[in-house]
Amino acid sequence: MCWSATADLVAGAGIACIGVACVARVHRTGDLPLAALPLLLGVHQLVEAQVWNAGGGTGPATVAWAVIALPLLAVWVPVAVVCAVPRHARARLTIPVLCGVATAAALAYAIATRPVRAEIRGHTVGYVIGLPYAGVLITGYLPATVGALLLSGDRRLRAFGLLAGVGALVCWVLWRLEFVSTWCAFAAVCSVVVFGWVAGRRPRSHGTVRPTHDRV
Repeated sequence: MCWSATADLVAGAGIACIGVACVARVHRTGDLPLAALPLLLGVHQLVEAQVWNAGGGTGPATVAWAVIALPLLAVWVPVAVVCAVPRHARARLTIPVLCGVATAAALAYAIATRPVRAEIRGHTVGYVIGLPYAGVLITGYLPATVGALLLSGDRRLRAFGLLAGVGALVCWVLWRLEFVSTWCAFAAVCSVVVFGWVAGRRPRSHGTVRPTHDRV
């Protein structure tokens, strides 16, 4: 989320371009879902630009924003991490994946059965979904997304997870205060980190992949 339709449009286009660059540099099929994350984040910002232009409300753009932000990301991130890490590291990601699947299912059901409304609040957009047991769902969302990155065993992904946890907290506080929405800047930083991770995964000249995974 950004502080205006124009900011969302510019940020979304820029982040999507980073996503395209990430996907273009992928050398391992398993890295593709995680490399495509910036592209998804960019599309998310572009969708919110439409929410701004519509003045909020309950239209298709609002629903699309909620679908990407809630159930899709909750399952996308842990599954993408599982695809990217070596086989021996996947067992430790069982709990984040299960949390992601369960949380995504609950969130998808809530979005399908309850009205989703966006409200323009100064320099922020507030989304009202009426989630039941919101605290429980958040408890599942964070282990699925941030937890998967922290447990990946890859030093770059662990740093990404730490950044995601701290950055999300700061952005959430600013959003709750209705001061200004900074999610777009946070998404841009995360996208650059993903690009660095993809670049670090380039194969060596003899055809092997440069290891960035730390076995622990």
